Amino acid sequence: MTDLEELTLADPIAIVGTDTGVGKTVVTAGITRWLRESGADARAIKPAQTGYPPDDDAGFVAEACDDEASATCPRYLEPALAPRVAAEVADEELAYDDVRAACEDAVAETAVPIVEGIGGLRVPLAGDREVIDLVADLDATAVVVTRSGLGTLNHSALSVDALESRGVDVAGIVCNEYAGATVAERTNPAELERMTDCPVETVPPLDDETPQEMAIGVADALSPAFLDRLVTGGVD
Repeated sequence: MTDLEELTLADPIAIVGTDTGVGKTVVTAGITRWLRESGADARAIKPAQTGYPPDDDAGFVAEACDDEASATCPRYLEPALAPRVAAEVADEELAYDDVRAACEDAVAETAVPIVEGIGGLRVPLAGDREVIDLVADLDATAVVVTRSGLGTLNHSALSVDALESRGVDVAGIVCNEYAGATVAERTNPAELERMTDCPVETVPPLDDETPQEMAIGVADALSPAFLDRLVTGGVD
């Protein structure tokens, strides 16, 4: 296993998605666990958690990594809605500057920070700001997690375009729950590479496994070249 004990990233990695429920948390857990097992001081940062409880993405990552220190979330909201809407419904204050400052503090305290997005890029975060604004403001390098089947070409390409238009580098695309059961699934990875000029990885379905097993499954599915790009593309 590669020794990454001295690794420090100049900018965080952001695991973003084309939509909610595409597998951002599982991919975040897999990458975070792989980094920590490789010796890196990696920690997942969830800017805000809605639908809590029972939804707890930072808690899932911590369980997957067998370490409470592997993930943090500065703000929890009960309604299972976009953060700005959840705060409004719950009659709670949620200021973008506070969310950004909390993330910046967590990034500054972590050698290898992994920021997990909330839903898709255009999800309202706080005030008039969206998830993509935070990704850009943190100078993050993005990994786009998407579904594997029919419809993913449009959603994925638009997400990459949106990120690149904001000056965000895209390290790659991860097609989650890839089984290759349909022609669309089997042809989507190569077509996405053609459309976006981004490397595309696939992760198989892992739904019936424990958080630890799911994280290991993600790390095993991602190619060494992809993981190497993540840790060398932004080394300080």
